[in-house]
Amino acid sequence: MAEEGSFSVLSTVGTSSETGSEVTDREREKVKIEDPEDGEMEEMDSSELVLSHQEAMSKVEAAIDEIVSTDSLLYDLPPEVTLEEVNSFIALEHGQAMLVNVQRADGEVLSVVVVQNGTVLDLKHAIKRHMTLKLSRSKGKKHISWKYIWKRYWLYFEGQKLTEDKKQLKEYGIRNKDEVTFIKRLKER
Repeated sequence: MAEEGSFSVLSTVGTSSETGSEVTDREREKVKIEDPEDGEMEEMDSSELVLSHQEAMSKVEAAIDEIVSTDSLLYDLPPEVTLEEVNSFIALEHGQAMLVNVQRADGEVLSVVVVQNGTVLDLKHAIKRHMTLKLSRSKGKKHISWKYIWKRYWLYFEGQKLTEDKKQLKEYGIRNKDEVTFIKRLKER
């Protein structure tokens, strides 16, 4: 069913009315459409069917949502998925990335994707991306001071602080599906 104020294309006319031959590039294609208000058929030039940017974007987003929801690898990605999330998930499926579970102080576990040879800084960026997307999808608070977070909390793995941003995760012994914990830094006296 067509949306209010839009037209649905029912068929196209692919021959020239004058010669009966196929339409050339110079000729405009005629399109038969149904007016949603009165249901009558009209014939228009295809060049007259112009979508606004918002209408075109909504059609593209709907098509992408349909593709993602029916794909055997991508079906569990959230609606309104970003290109970065799709690429991360594909890298994870091909073994080029690993999943790291980050346990917050409130018990919530964040599953983030990091490249296999990723560093502590890459992990921090993945946590930031994950939280930013999560907050934007839930329409919650839009800004988190990550500078404040990294000054107040450590990331721990099996009792060791992940203090060196340039050190690779595998040097700390972190592998696929391992759990890293957020722990509040104690004040040094």
